[in-house]
Amino acid sequence: MSIVGEKRPPFKSFRMKKIVYLLLLSLVMLSCETESNSEVEMITPEEMHEIAKMENVQLVDIRTPKEFRAGYVEGFQNIDYFSNTFQRDLQQLDKTKPVIVVCRSGRRSAKCSKKMVKAGFVKIYDLEGGLTKWKHEGFELKTLQ
Repeated sequence: MSIVGEKRPPFKSFRMKKIVYLLLLSLVMLSCETESNSEVEMITPEEMHEIAKMENVQLVDIRTPKEFRAGYVEGFQNIDYFSNTFQRDLQQLDKTKPVIVVCRSGRRSAKCSKKMVKAGFVKIYDLEGGLTKWKHEGFELKTLQ
C-alpha cells in the first residue's frame, strides 16, 4: 500500500548506494589491517622495570630536555616531542626492535605511539600513567641538575 504523492527511491539507486557503502566499508577494513602489523601495549611501572632490562628494547623519554634533567629513568634517551626534529629523531630508532615510550602523564606518549604505529614500528610499549605513576609506585628517577 502506498500513499499518494509519496516518492520512493528507485530500486537501482538504493542498490547502488548499498554497493558503494559496502565498497567503502571494505576499504576501511583493509586500511585497518595494514596498521595492525604495529602493536601498542600499555604497561605498568612494574612491567616497564622488567621490560627495560631486556637487551634489544629501545628506551625513549619524549619529555622536554628541562623535564628530562629534572628526573629521568636511567638508560632512557631523550627525544623531545615538541622539538622541530622529533619526526627525524624517531626515524633514527630501529623500527624492528621494541620501544618503550614514556612522558610525564601518558598523554604525549599516547600521541607518540600513534605516530610510531603510522611510521611502521613493530612493537611499542607505552607506560600507563607516565613517569608520575612510575615515581608514585616507588621507582627511582635520576636527576641531571
